[in-house]
Amino acid sequence: MKTFGENLKALRKYAGYSQKEFSELIGTTQQHVSEWECDEVEPTLSNLKRIVRVLDVTFEELTEE
Repeated sequence: MKTFGENLKALRKYAGYSQKEFSELIGTTQQHVSEWECDEVEPTLSNLKRIVRVLDVTFEELTEE
């Protein structure tokens, strides 16, 4: 069973983005992306919307276990 962070990391890598590139695309810091991928904190709803848009996935694909 994958965590949100593991899913996010896999989808980001599949899209070909580094953490830095991805953070710039969604308007946050690389530190935030790292914290999300390590399941230390969860992104805000506005960040979730940006993540889904940039990765071109559905919310369900992003959050499925």
